[in-house]
Amino acid sequence: MLKLLKLEYYKNLNYRPFRVFTILYFAILIALLFIGLVDFDLFGATINLKEQGIYNFPEIWNFTTWIVALLKIFLGLIIVFSISQEFSNRMFKQNTIDGLSRNEFIGSKLLTIGIFTVVSTLIVFLITILLGYQYSNTTESGMVFKEIFFIGNYFVKLFTFFCFLMFLSILLRKSVFVFLAFFVFWIGESILTAIETFSKVSGMQGPQRNEVLQNDFFITHLLPLESMSSLIPNPMMRLNMAKMMGLKYEFHYPTESMIACLVWCVIFIFGSYWILRKRDW
Repeated sequence: MLKLLKLEYYKNLNYRPFRVFTILYFAILIALLFIGLVDFDLFGATINLKEQGIYNFPEIWNFTTWIVALLKIFLGLIIVFSISQEFSNRMFKQNTIDGLSRNEFIGSKLLTIGIFTVVSTLIVFLITILLGYQYSNTTESGMVFKEIFFIGNYFVKLFTFFCFLMFLSILLRKSVFVFLAFFVFWIGESILTAIETFSKVSGMQGPQRNEVLQNDFFITHLLPLESMSSLIPNPMMRLNMAKMMGLKYEFHYPTESMIACLVWCVIFIFGSYWILRKRDW
């Protein structure tokens, strides 16, 4: 493992986009977590997210993980560039000539992905605790850790997403093709989700429609991007202004989506290894 870490370190250290995007990502990530301390002008009204309750326990776990998860594509750029350059610069072929096995190559990329995921999750956890204890209306232990499972969901969401990009990068080898394929995949999933949703709620209105959307099982929620998205729901319904408008936030732990993400992780990892074994590089 130490050998693989050193190999990844020296390869990525000399790759300038990797260094630049890594620094930018973590800088923006930390800045986003403090977004609630900034006043926003919206249609002539001043909105302060801290006053809207985003730093209150237990809601803060939902807010912080959802907000920083929006950046995952930014960190995904680093993963894609790192892997794609292996093939464009013929580094992979040279490494295999020097004795690096396919198993070790996949292992080194998973180590990189794992380190990024752990560091990102740890930063979110620490800053969430800091902001929560500083600005939350309550610091009772039962409320503080009530929804800490969102941190675990964030870790799984991030790791699954990076494994997906690793798979696409090994399959297509060029970063431009990877992002194009990702965009097409995202559009395809969105269309399938819209079709299934329309078929279920067609002809329904009001409470019946909302109940179906909240409680019915959707096959498309098991697709890669949809299952990742379902792990951390949009928390905007938990803002104080939303509560004042009578909007209700309902959340049922997405067990099916969690299982789907773990299964997709296995598929992407073994799929990446299978491609490396079968192709003549």
